[in-house]
Amino acid sequence: MSANFEELDYCPTSIGPLSLRRRKELKLGVDVFEIKLGDEYLMSSLFTVSEIALAELALGTRGGETLDVVVGGLGLGYTAKAVLGHETVSSLLVVDFLEPVIEWHRTGLLPLGPELTGDPRCRFRQGDFFVLSGSEAGFDPDRPGRKFDAILADIDHSPEALLDAGNESFYRPDGLRRLAAHLRPGGVFGLWSDDAPDAAFTERLAGVFGAARAEPVTFHNPLLDRPFTQTVYIAQLGSGDER
Repeated sequence: MSANFEELDYCPTSIGPLSLRRRKELKLGVDVFEIKLGDEYLMSSLFTVSEIALAELALGTRGGETLDVVVGGLGLGYTAKAVLGHETVSSLLVVDFLEPVIEWHRTGLLPLGPELTGDPRCRFRQGDFFVLSGSEAGFDPDRPGRKFDAILADIDHSPEALLDAGNESFYRPDGLRRLAAHLRPGGVFGLWSDDAPDAAFTERLAGVFGAARAEPVTFHNPLLDRPFTQTVYIAQLGSGDER
């Protein structure tokens, strides 16, 4: 029988104290893993529907075979796992700013770690997703300038609620254009948000990529006993669009 609460790791970082904890959710009778940055919750294993939907919606939109994918934000690994669940994916590069999060997966401290690290298609890279997105070299240190079929991001709470104010430029047209330059023609950008759909941001995406939509993802919150809605944004370049 597990303890009701356990702090598995605590690490000071350049953006605040990072902690991983496991607790017993007595109401549901399940163990819950949570990542916190200071007092902010980054992710909980109790709510993963929209993180999985991010992968499913993006790859369902892209289609095709032998897809190369980037995921920005490793977290508890649910988006990465969903990506690897597609046999059409030939490679996955997961970028996370926080080295401890990567190590929690590599050492098996997190439940999905062995599955992700054991898949030869999956690689982790410690780095700033937003800085790499704006660079010419891009995301893969072994192949500068490499382009991808899909780039997914789950880092900030929403395009307006940021973990770091320095990320703001990424969500503006110039930042989105720099991201689009790392996609192949027909490539897809997927973005997770904790907020309801934002029509202004969807329009901004469409202005850069050509096609965009906001998909509400509603699930039951068992703690509050009511439905809760988050959002996945999907933007796609045209099949002949080379940025």
